[in-house]
Amino acid sequence: MSSIGNYLEQDHHDCDQRYAHAEALVNQGDWDGAGAEFAVFRRQLEGHLAMEEQVMFPALEQAMGSANGPTAVMRGEHGHMRAILQDMHAAIAQREQDDFFDHADTLRMLMRQHNLKEEGILYPMADRMLAPPQVAAVLAAMADMAKSSHHQAPLGHSQLEGVA
Repeated sequence: MSSIGNYLEQDHHDCDQRYAHAEALVNQGDWDGAGAEFAVFRRQLEGHLAMEEQVMFPALEQAMGSANGPTAVMRGEHGHMRAILQDMHAAIAQREQDDFFDHADTLRMLMRQHNLKEEGILYPMADRMLAPPQVAAVLAAMADMAKSSHHQAPLGHSQLEGVA
C-alpha cells in the first residue's frame, strides 16, 4: 500500500468485518462464540488505535507543529470507544443482549463518524504533509506493529455464511 490513508482505511474495513461477525453471534445468542470473536475484534481495534496514536499521530503532529489539532480530537474519540468496548464486553459476559446492542448502536455510530473524519480529513492530511520518506517510515512502523499485535486472518465469505 502506498499511502497512510489506503493502509488505515483497509484496517478500518477489516475491523468492521470482524465487528459485524461478533455482533451477528450475539444476535444469534452464541455467547461463547460472540465472546471469542468480540475479543479478537477488540484486540484488532486496539491495535489499530495504537498504530494511529503511537505512529501516525506523532508524525503528523510533528509536521503540523502541534498536538492540539485534529489528533487531539481523535484521541478523545478513541477513549470514548474504549469505554464503550468495556461496556460491551461486560454485556457479553453477563449475556445481556439488550445491553450489548444499546452499546453497539452507540459504538457503530461513533465509529462511522470517526472513520469518516479520519478517512476524509486526517489520513489525506498525513499523506499530504509528510514527505515520502516519512510516509514510508510510518507505513513500515504500522506494519511492524500489526504483525506483532492485532491482525488476524481476514474473514472470508465462508466464515461469515449463516452468521449475518
